[in-house]
Amino acid sequence: MTSIGTLAFDKYGRPFLIIKDQERKTRLMGLEALKSHIMAAKAVENTMRTSLGQNGLDKMMVDKDGDVTVTNDGATILSMMDVDHQIAKLMVELSKSQDDEIGDGTTGVVVLAGALLEEAEQLLDRGIHPIRIADGYEQAARIATEHLDKISASVFVDIKETEPLIQTEKTTLGSKVYNSCHRQMAKIAVNAVLTVADMARRDGDFELIKVEGKVGGGLKDTKLIKGVIVDKDFSHPQMPKKVENPKIAILTCPFEPPKPKTKHKLDVTSVEDYKALQKYEKEKFQEMIQQIKNTGANLAICQWGFDDEANHLLLQNSLTIFIRGGNKMIIEEAKRSLHDALCVIRNLIRDNRVVYGGGAAEISCALAVSQEADKCPTLEQYAMRAFADALEVIPMALAENSGMNPIQTMTEVRARQVKEANPALGIDCLHKGTNHMKQQHVIETLIGKKQQISLATQMVRMILKIDDIRKPGESEE
Repeated sequence: MTSIGTLAFDKYGRPFLIIKDQERKTRLMGLEALKSHIMAAKAVENTMRTSLGQNGLDKMMVDKDGDVTVTNDGATILSMMDVDHQIAKLMVELSKSQDDEIGDGTTGVVVLAGALLEEAEQLLDRGIHPIRIADGYEQAARIATEHLDKISASVFVDIKETEPLIQTEKTTLGSKVYNSCHRQMAKIAVNAVLTVADMARRDGDFELIKVEGKVGGGLKDTKLIKGVIVDKDFSHPQMPKKVENPKIAILTCPFEPPKPKTKHKLDVTSVEDYKALQKYEKEKFQEMIQQIKNTGANLAICQWGFDDEANHLLLQNSLTIFIRGGNKMIIEEAKRSLHDALCVIRNLIRDNRVVYGGGAAEISCALAVSQEADKCPTLEQYAMRAFADALEVIPMALAENSGMNPIQTMTEVRARQVKEANPALGIDCLHKGTNHMKQQHVIETLIGKKQQISLATQMVRMILKIDDIRKPGESEE
């Protein structure tokens, strides 16, 4: 039998056990631990970078059961990735936090966090302490978010005038599966949220919006239905297929003769007994049908197989977005895209301020942070400049994914922003011949962009403060 440890005694003669497993634990400390974190984060960031923006590429994810998911939604990709490294798992949680809070920008927040850690690696090699780097990043993030407030514009949010919201929504849906009919989908998302929105409270209840999908037709056949879709078959083939302005009765019990709740047994020993039983059942059915008719209902839906949630929704002013598509995979991706779109409209109702996309906001923030770094007398100025360089990774990735020279394209746009003092200039991902994002209607919510910078900075700051990793090693047996 193998011993599990060594018996020892303290100075008072009390015994204690030194566990052998401690000897087999692996340990990373100091700079080596930080480099391990950064390497894991860069691996995740490099995977996500090619999915950023309107021309971002899709990823095909295959689970253990062989089910295939094709998507460029950052939160979905990361949730389905099989990651073992602890820091990589934190990157997954980072994307989930952005998705839960904002709904959009899940890829960008991971790319930004990875770029910040990559810049931090160079500062560590120059001998700068990780805490000074983290403090510099925090100062830079504060400057960037304050600058976003200065360059933001407002979108008119009104139930009667939806065009400004539709234009904003098209930016969100531009990189999704809907790119061929994204104006139609943007209009559906805007109308859905505005219908259930409480403008006095400046919020919308997503519980009242149900998204359903059915294979068949194309994405252009997707509709917004002011009601609830119930996927049920008629109980008899000769029943009418269409009933306009129906009065619906929802049955919470089975449509069959009552049975005792205790165990029972019925012996039918003659034809007369069988006919008596048949007559009893027929009378009960007629009684139940007459009760429904007496209410004035001309359509009855039985609870069995009927969703309880839909039962609840029917009592309220509810909506259903009915998605059509050629196969289940397209419908599922469309649902994810619509979730992002609905979240963006809800965010605009909460705060109607926006910034311009295409990397314009990131370039403008990078310029503002660089200017403040020149005024900083302490060592944190190096971290602030690194933060500015990390922000520019976003426009460079957008340019690269659009088939352009990333460095040349980004530097040209940055030079124009400085010369023209115009924070709305960004990357022309759609090759429309203009870098003015206001003219292209490429818009992002201010609350989403600020959250992106804030979450990425908090995540990086936490990682930089970890300098010791202890984990179980390989067993010797």
